[in-house]
Amino acid sequence: MTNSDQAISLLIIDDNPGSLELLSSALAQPGLEILVTSDPMDGIDLFCRRHPQIVLTDLVMPNLSGMDVLERVQEIDPSTDVILMTAHSSTETAVEAIHKGATDYLNKPIPLPALRKRVGQLVEEARQRQRSTHLEDELRTHSDFEGIVGRSPLMLEMFSRIRRVAPHYRAVLVTGGTGTGKDLAARALHRLSPVSTGRYVVLNCSAVVGTLFESELFGHVKGSFTGAAYDKPGLFEHAHEGTLFLDEIGDMPLSTQAKLLRVLQNQEVQRVGALTARKVDVRVVAATNHNLRTLVAEKRFREDLFYRLSMVEIELPPLTDRKEDLTLLQLHFIARFAAQYKKQIRGLTRQAQIRISRHSWPGNVRELENVIGHAAMMTMRDTIDVQDLPAYLRARSKHSPHTAAPLPVSPDAGTLKENEHKLLVRALERAGGNQSKAARSLRIGRDALRYKLKKHNLDAAVSSRGVAAGG
Repeated sequence: MTNSDQAISLLIIDDNPGSLELLSSALAQPGLEILVTSDPMDGIDLFCRRHPQIVLTDLVMPNLSGMDVLERVQEIDPSTDVILMTAHSSTETAVEAIHKGATDYLNKPIPLPALRKRVGQLVEEARQRQRSTHLEDELRTHSDFEGIVGRSPLMLEMFSRIRRVAPHYRAVLVTGGTGTGKDLAARALHRLSPVSTGRYVVLNCSAVVGTLFESELFGHVKGSFTGAAYDKPGLFEHAHEGTLFLDEIGDMPLSTQAKLLRVLQNQEVQRVGALTARKVDVRVVAATNHNLRTLVAEKRFREDLFYRLSMVEIELPPLTDRKEDLTLLQLHFIARFAAQYKKQIRGLTRQAQIRISRHSWPGNVRELENVIGHAAMMTMRDTIDVQDLPAYLRARSKHSPHTAAPLPVSPDAGTLKENEHKLLVRALERAGGNQSKAARSLRIGRDALRYKLKKHNLDAAVSSRGVAAGG
């Protein structure tokens, strides 16, 4: 094992104590922790507490069958490898087991060398996943360019272009679809420019009333129009010796575009109602998700201003063109939201990763950020699964045989604390007050459930109703 490896855990569930002893002795190896139980219900509780990577379970057992164990384990963590063992094998049962997510289906008596080899393969695969996660974490720490995450060729080329442009530009155009991170690119240009210690001023052109545009950008003098009760400097003066970011510049009125062009050419502004101009030293970053060439052809954007801005253009690729960055972005947002919500979240299940990888992401990185933020808020475990994703992604899970139906609490309303309280109450109601069942439905351990009940002052309510505290 390398220093980055953690111990791999194997849970063996078999109602025959002799089989437990034989299997645990035969499968023992360095770096493998073996957990055993003869009660499948206790096995589920043990799985919730310890999160083993591999489960080896008998098929025919009292109270809970191996097939039931498989389904529960898959509901809790679909990334777990489950091997079913049985002396009563049939083709139909084997097909059902594999369909429900079993990694293997073995007939008793099982030759111990073959079992050792199969478990050894799964242990090595689990270690490889650990190493891959470790490498991804290392890569994430080295894939942040001025707050922008990416390692795909398109992003590396964009980073290089920003580095080359930042020291020299006076005006630059940043283009890309909604949610691609144009604001982050603008901030990167400012931070790498010679005026990085100056102000970074932002104006969203789509949010300004047309009649107030000139006053906002260039300022006004007292009495220049109704309501102008005092002299007011505009954003160009405020951004003197700094950077002005004009977001959604395609929404700027044509009359204001003409005056903006003069400011870019002469580096001076004239307040509304003033007789003289004032010198300014401002770098301008303009951004748009529109095709300005189309707007120019439609006479909705000045051609001379377009050519002035587009002399230097930086285009941000859509997320669908850089799917190689999906994993990095997921890790980045998980780390951020886990810290924000004060949760321990180690990643996504394979089912959730598959669902995310198949989505087209029309909202680009911002949509992914919202999805991970939603999922991080909703999950009550240390991994994000399909049922934690927003409804429009989660709805497709009905085609997956391994995904449990989510508890019907609206994920879009209320705070994290309110949503967690609702989930706890609903889980207890559906479990008839049985805390072990409620913990299993929430995919958390019984101790974790009790802690959350206490945190939300639900433990007293549970005790007063006299509901069961255990399984």
